[in-house]
Amino acid sequence: MANLDALITLIIYSAGLVGIGFWASKNAQSEDAFILADRSLGSVVAGLAYAASTSSAWVLLGFSGFVYAIGPSAMWMVPGILAGYAVVWFWSGKVLQEDTAEHDHLTLTDFVSQHTDSPTIGRLIRIAASLIIAFSFSWYIAAQLQGAGQAFNDLFDSSLALGVVIGAALILVYTFLGGFVAVSIVDTVQGALIGIVAVILPAIAFFHVGGFPAFSEMLAEAPPSFSSAFGDRAGLAALGFVIGLSATGFGALGQPHLVAWIMAARDKRARIEGGAIACAWGAVVYTGMGVLGLAARIMFGEIGVSEGVFFGSATELLPGIFAGIVAAATLSAIMSTVDSQLLVAGAALSHDLGLARLAPKRKVLISRLAIILVCIAAVGVTLLLPSSIFERVLFAWVALGATFGPIVVARTIGWTPRNGYLLASMLTGFFLSLALTFLLASGPGGIWTTIAPWVGSYAILTFERFTTRK
Repeated sequence: MANLDALITLIIYSAGLVGIGFWASKNAQSEDAFILADRSLGSVVAGLAYAASTSSAWVLLGFSGFVYAIGPSAMWMVPGILAGYAVVWFWSGKVLQEDTAEHDHLTLTDFVSQHTDSPTIGRLIRIAASLIIAFSFSWYIAAQLQGAGQAFNDLFDSSLALGVVIGAALILVYTFLGGFVAVSIVDTVQGALIGIVAVILPAIAFFHVGGFPAFSEMLAEAPPSFSSAFGDRAGLAALGFVIGLSATGFGALGQPHLVAWIMAARDKRARIEGGAIACAWGAVVYTGMGVLGLAARIMFGEIGVSEGVFFGSATELLPGIFAGIVAAATLSAIMSTVDSQLLVAGAALSHDLGLARLAPKRKVLISRLAIILVCIAAVGVTLLLPSSIFERVLFAWVALGATFGPIVVARTIGWTPRNGYLLASMLTGFFLSLALTFLLASGPGGIWTTIAPWVGSYAILTFERFTTRK
C-alpha cells in the first residue's frame, strides 16, 4: 500500500511540475528571462529556492548518511555551511547584485570576467569557466540523479538505472520549457517541502528511539572513533579536521547555481530577507538530518544503510499512507534540485562559451539544447562511474568553490583581478581540487583537499595585487 501511495503522490507531483513548465514557458521567451527570470525574484522565492538548490540529495541522503556513518563529529560541517550562506548573501551578495544590475550580467562567468582587458584572454577565461562548470555539474547532477535512482529502487524495487532515467527526463521537461521562472517556482515549493520533512521525520525518530537518554547510551557504548566530537583525532589532527570540514561551507561563494539566486533577486531588501530565510532553513534542515542520522544508528545499528537512512527511517517509522506520501514527495524534491544546476550549466555552454552566437535569433533554443547535452552527460556519469552521493557532491562543490570563490572574495573586498591572473587563478583552483580529491582521497574533513585549492588560487590573485601596485 505504501508503494501505491508513493506512486500516486509522485504522479500527481510530477504532473504539477510539467504543468509549471508549460505555464512558465510563456514567460521564458528572451535569454534574460530564460536564464535569470529578468532579475525579478522576491525574498521568499530567492531564499527558499537558494536553500533547496544547496541541498536535496546532498542533505537528505548524503548528510544524514554521513552522520550515521561517522557520528557527531560530522556536525562540524554545519557551522561552515551556515557561515557560507551568510557570507554569500550578506557580504559578497551586495557586490554581486549591484554589478549584475549595472552591467546586465546573466551568469557568474560574466561577473568574473568583467574586468578583462585583453579580448584573447577574456575569451580563454570564458571558455575555461564554461568547461569547468559543465564538467563539475556533470558530477553534481549525477549525485542528484543517483538519489532519484536510489529512491525509486527503495520505493518500487526497480533498478537504479530506471530511476535515474525517469528522474532525468522529468526534470528536463519542465526546465527545458520554463527556464529560470519554472525553476524558481519549483524550487520554492521544494525548499518548503524539505523544511517540513526535515522537522517531522527527525522528531518522530528522536522520540521513537527514546530521546536524549537513548542517544547518551548509544554514544557511551560506541567506540571513540564514532562518539567523540573529533572522531579518533586529537591535537593538530582534530584541529585540521574541524577546519577542513567547516571550510567546506565557504565553497558556496563559487557555486554558479547558488550565486544565480542572488543575481536574480529584485532589490536589496529581497536579498537581505532572502538571506535570512536561507540561513534559518539551513539551520533547521541540517540539524534535523543530524538528529535523524544518530537516531538511525540506534534503530539500524552498524548494518551499512548509510545513504539509505532517510528512506529507511520513513519506511520504519511512518504508517502506510504517510510513509508513501513523505517518500514520494521527497523523491520529487530530490529530482527537482537538478533544475537550477542544469539551467546554469546550459547557460555556461550557450551564453558563456558563446554557442548562442551560432544562431543569434535562437538563443533560448541553444540554451535548451545545451541543457539536454549536460543532462545526458550527467546520466552517463551516474551509471558508468559509480560513487556515493556525498563524494560526488563534495568534489563538485570543492572544485567550483576553489575555481570561482577566491575571485568573488577579491572582487568583494575591492580588488579587480585581470587577464592572465584571472585565468591562472581559476585553473589553479580547479586542477588542485581535481588532483587532491582523487589522488589523496582524504574525504570530508581533509584539510588539504578543502583548503589547499583555495590557497593556491588566492595566492595568484595576491601576487598580482602586490606586483602590479603603483
